[in-house]
Amino acid sequence: MRLEPKPAPSLGVTLLFPVMAIAATLVVAALLVLAAGASPLSVFPLIVKGAAGSQFAILETLTRATPLIFTGLAVAVAFRARLWNIGAEAQLYIGGVVTVVLGTGALPFPAIVLIPLIMLASMAAGALLLAGPAVLKTRFGVDEVVTTLLLNFIVILFVSMLLEGVLKDPMGLGWPQSQRVIADAQLPRIIQGKRLHLGFAIAVVAALVTWVVMKKTVLGYEMRAVGHNIGAARFAGIPVNRVLMKTALLSGGLAALAGFSEVAGLKGNLTLDLSPGYGYTGIVVAMLAMLNPLGVIAAAIFVAAIFVGSDAMSRSAGVPSYIAQVMVATALLTMVTALLLTRYRIRWK
Repeated sequence: MRLEPKPAPSLGVTLLFPVMAIAATLVVAALLVLAAGASPLSVFPLIVKGAAGSQFAILETLTRATPLIFTGLAVAVAFRARLWNIGAEAQLYIGGVVTVVLGTGALPFPAIVLIPLIMLASMAAGALLLAGPAVLKTRFGVDEVVTTLLLNFIVILFVSMLLEGVLKDPMGLGWPQSQRVIADAQLPRIIQGKRLHLGFAIAVVAALVTWVVMKKTVLGYEMRAVGHNIGAARFAGIPVNRVLMKTALLSGGLAALAGFSEVAGLKGNLTLDLSPGYGYTGIVVAMLAMLNPLGVIAAAIFVAAIFVGSDAMSRSAGVPSYIAQVMVATALLTMVTALLLTRYRIRWK
């Protein structure tokens, strides 16, 4: 068996990819629901109702989607240039660390100055964290999949050390958590009394800005060129190593914004369970969006709806909420398969 390249698919076929992936995911999920002894016709409506059946459900879905937009954008930007950033989880936690360090009263500024300052500092920390693997890749040819993946565990251990040491809240009754950020460092709620915060609006703006960078700027063109064919890009005079470094800085900064928004907008302090895997789920979001920054918004909301709806469904139908994890993983596999089959045809020898 061998793979032969196919002509570039039309826009209609391209837009069909996510639909095919979602349809295949629903089929697999239906089989799992049947195996659990329930009816898909009763379970799926419960998932939809749990994710969008009320104002509370919709706001919870958008709240869960906020960090996924940031990590999805980080992955989409990096993957577009074939920089395989698997370390968005680490960059998220570094963003959270910087938010706590600067947001617990260290800087005597009003909210209108303090919040943007913390946001930029978090982005800088995430960018610098990914710059290390990028340098190793461009200078020494070290596989960034390995270095970024291992950085996730290193950073988690580093955060654990901080929460048991210098960042530990003395009033936390011994729990490994930081102090809460001050009121001026917290992102305001979009709707008073609800959990949805300004981080969602920042995430949407970040997606729009990223789309402009990717589609309308020289850097975006260079990133796409390097991603399509690094040899041809180098032959055309594009500074490949410099483009990869810029891509790494942008990707790491976007991922760190997820940590900033979770600490400053939702939880208020830093804990080891700040992220239930948002960095890894961002890969699924980016692939479902086909690495399109605007598509990341829709993909993140879809994935968030699965998680929020499955939690509600589990309480009502008795089906394990772990089905959400299976659905997200299946969506990634089916999306990758659909992309492969539309770009290549299988020839049997």
